[in-house]
Amino acid sequence: MVAFHEAVGATLGVTAVDQRALAVIMGAGSVSAGELAKEIGLTPGAVTGVVDRLARAGLARREPDPQDRRRLVITAVPGAFGDAFSGLAKAMAELTDRYTPAEQAVIGDWVARTIAVLREQTRILNERR
Repeated sequence: MVAFHEAVGATLGVTAVDQRALAVIMGAGSVSAGELAKEIGLTPGAVTGVVDRLARAGLARREPDPQDRRRLVITAVPGAFGDAFSGLAKAMAELTDRYTPAEQAVIGDWVARTIAVLREQTRILNERR
């Protein structure tokens, strides 16, 4: 997983953390730097560097907040990931088709529970800092 994201990052000219930030931005539509920092667990200063790299790569931009023009939000450039994930999407669809709906449900449950465990363990580790 890490090697794949590193390869995508090299293709796009950004780091794996930058990709995570871009995914959060795309999912939200737009976010403030503070919101992004909280979501991905970075300091506001580190997020500034992330957003700078995304902007330089042409993947995101800072724009005035439509609700408060004094504030900036970060938005993704449409199609920011381009076709970087298209091969993965096709390959994963082919893999998924090998399993029955019942098997897919079990796999989906396992993945969801794994994500919950990882989030909880991440929270515990972050609280120790």
